[in-house]
Amino acid sequence: MAYFDAASAAPLHPVARQALLASLDEGWADPARLYREGRRARVLLDAAREAAAEAVGCRPDELVFTASGTRAVHAGIAGALAGRRRVGRHLIVSAVEHSSVLHSAEVHEAAGGAVTQVPVDRAGAVDPAAFGAALRADTALACLQSANHEVGTEQPVTEVAEACRVAGVPLLVDAAQSLGWGPVDGGWSLLTASAHKWGGPSGVGLLVVRKGVRFAPQGPVDERESGRAAGFENIPAIVAAAASLRAVRAEAAEEALRLRELTDRIRVRVPELVPDIEVVGDPVRRLPGVVTFSCLYVDGEALLHELDREGFSVSSGSSCTSSTLTPSHVLRAMGVLSEGNVRVSLPPGVAEEDVERFLAVLPGAVAAVREKLGAPVSETVVREDVLVVDSLGKRCPIPVIELAKVIGDVPVGGLVRVLSDDEAARLDIPAWCEMRNQEYVGEEPADQGTAYLIRRAS
Repeated sequence: MAYFDAASAAPLHPVARQALLASLDEGWADPARLYREGRRARVLLDAAREAAAEAVGCRPDELVFTASGTRAVHAGIAGALAGRRRVGRHLIVSAVEHSSVLHSAEVHEAAGGAVTQVPVDRAGAVDPAAFGAALRADTALACLQSANHEVGTEQPVTEVAEACRVAGVPLLVDAAQSLGWGPVDGGWSLLTASAHKWGGPSGVGLLVVRKGVRFAPQGPVDERESGRAAGFENIPAIVAAAASLRAVRAEAAEEALRLRELTDRIRVRVPELVPDIEVVGDPVRRLPGVVTFSCLYVDGEALLHELDREGFSVSSGSSCTSSTLTPSHVLRAMGVLSEGNVRVSLPPGVAEEDVERFLAVLPGAVAAVREKLGAPVSETVVREDVLVVDSLGKRCPIPVIELAKVIGDVPVGGLVRVLSDDEAARLDIPAWCEMRNQEYVGEEPADQGTAYLIRRAS
């Protein structure tokens, strides 16, 4: 098997394994106690904090360990909003933030707060000017990820942080995907991260709050981790997380070059090997090991199963999965194709031969899924000069397949009206039009579902 899903969880780094096993014998006691075992545990915890702080680029007393990256995000957003409540209750997030950020925004809005979601371009990046324009006198906090978890696009954190500094607004950066590759530049105020993203053990997150940032921890008071993370510290896991972060950083520069070459190879060759594929995300400002593409006329879940049978573990932001019937919020915000989506995220140390084998297997896997889907007979009627395709009750990617099969039945300049009640069609039909050089006219209400109008341009 070739594991190509490091953006979800990187394999445990050998240094993390060694540190975890070594600290099990010394780090089990309560680090708050003054007896010998407690002092040993405290030494390990303090050393891990100093190592993590050095990697982040902050003071040790600004960093606390949490039970996960998600808990760090929740605690960071809630604490910062509470600490600046007198300023206002306005929160800014980008449209492609991790779900932990967006869920925190939903809770804030439900409690009476205001939320502004800054859009992104087709590559998945925010415009710093647009982000700055969203800042208001009552803005309590702004949030921006350092790099996107689905498509790998890096965000202009430095420029956004400067705009926030001028406005006097703290910026929280979710650095889960990028911290293993290097520190986050710019004048950010809060930072979160998750150890399992860089090869540390799961169950360890980081929350950094810069000195001078008004912060009020929420929930019951706890004496652990400066009151910002409740519960007994998992010292062996924390030690392993800090040790592995230092280790991957030492290897990062060389490994980034190697992984970038491999993902560049995938970005270039996949569209050559497989027809009707869109590679998404910024081609330059991106994480070294992440490349994402979407395939027309493909069921995403079926493609992932096909690749799994061929020995490749990949993930998907596609709408066509058993876990959701709506498109990925990231792909939706970017306005790109969502059907048949595949994210390849290479772990450090991946063999070049595995990448070549993936490129050899992919065309057959896509073809097999397309063949299994077949060519559904479109229920079509001609209404004046409009060809109507009834795809009601059919899920992604069937509406797009049926559109593709009948577009040639209308003259150039003629219209196709696709009826669909699948939420993914709202994203995939415009994306198909752009890929196939057809004109997407728009959508209109229908007796059932939504009608999508496409004009044949060529």
